[in-house]
Amino acid sequence: MAIIINGKELAKKIRLNLKEEVAELNNKKIYPKLAVIMVGEDKASQVYVRNKSKACNEVGIEFEEFLLPENTTMENLLNLIDELNNRDDISGILLQSPIPKPLNIREAFNKIDYRKDVDGFNPVNVGKLAIGEKAFISCTPYGVVKMLEEYNINPEGKNVVIIGRSNIVGKPLSQCLLNKNATITICHSKTKNIKEITKNADILIAAVGKPHFVTEDMVQDNAVVIDVGINRNEEGKLIGDVDFENVEKKASYITPVPGGVGPMTIAMLMNNVVEAAKIQNGIKVEWKQFYNKRFYIKNVFYN
Repeated sequence: MAIIINGKELAKKIRLNLKEEVAELNNKKIYPKLAVIMVGEDKASQVYVRNKSKACNEVGIEFEEFLLPENTTMENLLNLIDELNNRDDISGILLQSPIPKPLNIREAFNKIDYRKDVDGFNPVNVGKLAIGEKAFISCTPYGVVKMLEEYNINPEGKNVVIIGRSNIVGKPLSQCLLNKNATITICHSKTKNIKEITKNADILIAAVGKPHFVTEDMVQDNAVVIDVGINRNEEGKLIGDVDFENVEKKASYITPVPGGVGPMTIAMLMNNVVEAAKIQNGIKVEWKQFYNKRFYIKNVFYN
């Protein structure tokens, strides 16, 4: 029977540590603040924004929400982002996705100052992660890496299979783990014989958005299984991309849904906001590196 990776408890520990850090920053007259932009009235997005507001309140991070109507123009959205970029009291900016069509979310992400890009979607941060430089990392992949670290699961030399190639999870997570010397395979909708690939995974990460997509026969014995998926079944119950009940019997470690990766995403967002506040106020940050230091010499890699 697998060991359950308790993301809820780890996230709680991270938030408690951040609360202490924020109190210390407040003593120095530094007040971390997150600005969240939401366009339209997407019900799921409203829930996510409330959860982020609650987490900010718990940690001591100031929170300001900007609601734009469904029919807002791209110009209005970019002007708001530009305004927030120039506000000294804003540490981090988050644009809640999805946004209504025909608005261009990539253009909006590009507009966010990479130094305030606490979601890690600006191309500057994406590029810095790819070459192993210090950067803000997308919160869900960051959370997955922290979970592996907490449970002493070292990806170095391991076969890691990621199901899903999204810009939010699959791609940045592959960079994080590649920089930690894992051997990465990414599967997606065009992948053939996916079961044969996943059965060779020492660490299998499901981020495909399909309920119970990963079944017992897709997992090798003693694999580490990370379930990033959040879906609802016909009864409205939250379930993951992994058939937890059956896969748990074969895995060595496994994350549940809920209570696994989800809480870590918000915890790492809080972490990024605090680090952004420090950087913007000239405080040296001990970044959590995702590259192999042995091969990092003056921004040049030797491998």
